[in-house]
Amino acid sequence: MPPTVPDKVVVHPIVLLSVVDHFNRIQKITSQERVVGVLLGSWHKKTVDVATSFAVPFDEDDRDSSVWFMDHDYLQNMFAMFRKVNARERVIGWYHTGPKLHKNDIAVHELVSKYCANPILAIVDPKPKELGLPTDAYYMVEEVHDDGTPTVKTFEHISSEMGAEEAEEVGVEHLLRDIQDKTVGSLSQQITNQISSLQGLLTHLKGIKNYLELVATKKLPINHTIMYLLQDVFNLLPNLNLDEFSKSFVVKTNDQLVIVYLASMVRTVIALHNLIQNKIANREAEKQEVTSVVRKKDKEQEKDKNKDSTKDTNEKKQSSSEKK
Repeated sequence: MPPTVPDKVVVHPIVLLSVVDHFNRIQKITSQERVVGVLLGSWHKKTVDVATSFAVPFDEDDRDSSVWFMDHDYLQNMFAMFRKVNARERVIGWYHTGPKLHKNDIAVHELVSKYCANPILAIVDPKPKELGLPTDAYYMVEEVHDDGTPTVKTFEHISSEMGAEEAEEVGVEHLLRDIQDKTVGSLSQQITNQISSLQGLLTHLKGIKNYLELVATKKLPINHTIMYLLQDVFNLLPNLNLDEFSKSFVVKTNDQLVIVYLASMVRTVIALHNLIQNKIANREAEKQEVTSVVRKKDKEQEKDKNKDSTKDTNEKKQSSSEKK
């Protein structure tokens, strides 16, 4: 029996890939806004490990949120087949592609709770607009009111993170290499990757800054483990005041600038060479046009001369015949 309240949800990359594939396949054939599936994995104390997932036929009415359909038979058959492959993985919850909570999520959650105790809900955004983890995890709680009104079921957010085994990391790396856009050059792709990495670093630095400000204002207690990790990060930073570091940095920068300068010079020389070749080709074309025009005129003049000579001979023949 898993604990009632999980502390953390660990999502494997294969789950994200399967959810995105499910969403893209459904979008090609229907106009459905979101897709639904079942999460498989295991509990480790208060940590939920989401190892894999499978899609479930689901449909709902856009106008009336209370009208929806989920194929129970398909769910049971798929889970039976997955259990034959790996008996340790069990149904631990369900997912949908949100990107936010819907009104009928509680009803779907109660249905999934028939197949497992204390299921979790993972909302996966297949088209994220911001950097960061595109998943949000929730579990259901019952709010008890002091005024004696009936309890209300609602979702409470829990932290989520990415986790993968070594074999999964290798497979995902190879997959990402295969799906790179071949039309984009390697240099532009490297620059894009560096920009996205810097943006991710900026978001982490902002999070560290906000945390330290909350600790400084005593809105949060001091966590010595986090402070030790931050100190290790600061200790790994290079000392920019050293002369050797400044000299090596200047040398490296100059080498890169020399490469950029030589590349621009080579591009300029190639452009001039192409310009000269273009002018030479235009001149040769003009010469050929002039020679062709002269040849046409010469041919026309020869034709005129031949016509005149034939005229004279005909006239002479006629005059000689008249004299006779």
